[in-house]
Amino acid sequence: MKLANHTGLLGAALALALTAGGAAMAREAPTMTVAVIDFTNQTSSASWWNGDVGNQLADVLSNELSATGDFKVIERQKIDAVLAEQDLAASSRMRPGSTPHTGNITGAQYLVTGSVAAYTEDTSKTGGGLNIAGFRVGGGKSQAYVAIDLRVIDAETSEVVYSRTVEGNSSGGGVSLSGFTHGVGGDFGHSKKTPASKAVRAALIEATDYLDCVMVKRDGCEARYQQKEQRRRDNDKKVLDLE
Repeated sequence: MKLANHTGLLGAALALALTAGGAAMAREAPTMTVAVIDFTNQTSSASWWNGDVGNQLADVLSNELSATGDFKVIERQKIDAVLAEQDLAASSRMRPGSTPHTGNITGAQYLVTGSVAAYTEDTSKTGGGLNIAGFRVGGGKSQAYVAIDLRVIDAETSEVVYSRTVEGNSSGGGVSLSGFTHGVGGDFGHSKKTPASKAVRAALIEATDYLDCVMVKRDGCEARYQQKEQRRRDNDKKVLDLE
């Protein structure tokens, strides 16, 4: 009888522990709503920049913020498609019961954006090239650095509530091909993961970690970013002094 009682108590304790553990592991739904708007470019050295890159960077940062589980990310890049779907629903051309309702688009508490403030790339040829049918194939190494000025804007007051310059560095090798085709000169590099794209990705991940820290976690992690910011400012001062 006593053994049965002990077994029952042990089972109850185990069930309670599992329930408590499950509750602790359950993640609360994010309440911080943000929308990421297109990035801009303020430097002439980013040769990879074109008209669509600002939108692409906003998409990447949106995905990174959403992946943290701490932000409710509101779609703004494709808002026209959402509005078009609602307008179509309001036209009575869609089957009843299958249409989205209007007036339920979630507003963002904060708008997040960034601007490419600096970009440098150092490319060095490694030699060992080969001449093949009039073309020269050679190797090279590149190092890239990007600085992005990040801003978080209160959607209600338009006040900039957070701002920080985030940086990304990368290095890698690539293959270059140069020559003439039908009298037209060509010289271009090819790499699946270029130093530029890796540096930008690194900066956006840093931006995500920073925003997650100062906007959601606030667990003392802010000191680490203050130290990073101070080091960045000190390095900038050294560069300016050298000039």
